[in-house]
Amino acid sequence: MEKILIIDDNNDICLLLERFLSKQGYKTASVQRGEDGLVLLRKEAFELVICDFKLPDIDGLEMLRRIKVMHPSTAVIIITGYSDVRVAVQTVKHGAYDYVTKPLYPDEILYTIKSALERRIQSLGQAGNTATSAPSNGAASPRPAAAKATKQTLAPDGKRFIFGKSRAAEQLQKHIDLIAPTDMSVIITGETGTGKEFVANAIHLKSKRADKPFVAIDCGALSKELAGSELFGHVKGAFTGAMSDKAGSFEFANGGTLFLDEIGNLTYDNQIKLLRVLQERKIRRIGSNNDIAVDVRIIVATNEDLRDAVRQGRFREDIYHRIDEFEIHLSPLRERKADIMIFAEHFLELANRQLERDVIGFDDEAKEKLKEYFWHGNLRELQNVVKRAVLLTQGDYIEADVFPQEIISPQYFTPEDAHAGGVQVNFDMGRPGVPILSQSAANLKSVSENAERAAILKVLEKTGYNKTKAAEVLNIDRKTLYNKLKAYDIHL
Repeated sequence: MEKILIIDDNNDICLLLERFLSKQGYKTASVQRGEDGLVLLRKEAFELVICDFKLPDIDGLEMLRRIKVMHPSTAVIIITGYSDVRVAVQTVKHGAYDYVTKPLYPDEILYTIKSALERRIQSLGQAGNTATSAPSNGAASPRPAAAKATKQTLAPDGKRFIFGKSRAAEQLQKHIDLIAPTDMSVIITGETGTGKEFVANAIHLKSKRADKPFVAIDCGALSKELAGSELFGHVKGAFTGAMSDKAGSFEFANGGTLFLDEIGNLTYDNQIKLLRVLQERKIRRIGSNNDIAVDVRIIVATNEDLRDAVRQGRFREDIYHRIDEFEIHLSPLRERKADIMIFAEHFLELANRQLERDVIGFDDEAKEKLKEYFWHGNLRELQNVVKRAVLLTQGDYIEADVFPQEIISPQYFTPEDAHAGGVQVNFDMGRPGVPILSQSAANLKSVSENAERAAILKVLEKTGYNKTKAAEVLNIDRKTLYNKLKAYDIHL
């Protein structure tokens, strides 16, 4: 009988979940504080933990880290309010299987639990292996042609990285095979959505550290005040709110790999602390006088030019040279057209499993639309489009009419149209007529810096300088907007 631990400060939710899951054949236990849950986890192992993100003593991200340190194979599902979904997504990046939003629906949470437990069994049976054919997860198999052309690596969380068959994909695989067995630091560069974290995972999986932790940190999501604590930990009383000792990401990753995403966003002070760790392989928790030795491989990622950041004084040159032992650049999806349908088939398989559908494939027109589209958001955008299409498809094959309008009928601007409208368009790769979204400011990658700054200011003015609303209108997240405001010296 599989055991499930429920951690939620709402006693009614604990009781309801315990009763419901007991009827489904699971053995359950519940507590209302994070520390009580950790005490219970030290005494016995659970196959699954359902944990509220907002607990009275420990937040969900810290709970996830502690659970994974004690029981790496335990699956974790986070419960969150709708307003905290963006934060909950971070827990998935750090190893949670999934999250569910309140109010809880029996069918939804039962499906998520069953999927998490199935994935856990697969990960235990397959971790450390490399798959070269169809997945053994019981889902619909990809088309034979795609299976032959696609090489897949199983990440520690059970996800698979698809290499594709283009020249860029072949070069990427060679670089991963070459660098993985070493302990060299790696910089992964590329546009947003190109799969930088999956590449880091693939490197870790093929390294000698594959059986040790892989810890991913989004430096762009860390505030100046929290970054030091998240990376290096702190001792009780080190600052207001430090109610207990806390280990940092370097300690959690000891023996394994630490992936620092968007490293260029680290503050100058934290860059200095990071340099010390890279030089001495020791960390010091905030508020402590004791050094802790760590053995961690560093892999970093960025979608900006760190060399330019060094020239501008925003990134320390000594750190850059420390981490720049090997660089892997991920090409945007629009430059890898031979891989588009391979990835689309893979995302179709994932969507079928997640949505409990059985869509067979794409019709010819749909394939052409996918191949022709510019894919500003790269793999992430493609995955979202395919998942939405699977949800909307009524028959066996996805047809073009279920795609978003910008894919069905992309608008094209010639240079003359752009200048006539007062917009300076940056036509990628020197080709006129590159498709952009229906509004010229809807996707910032397709306008030049001058027009981009003007577009941001205009949208901010129209939204009453509400940054959240402005980010939504500009089709970017808040973190990107803040980076743009800083880059263009816009002070509000």
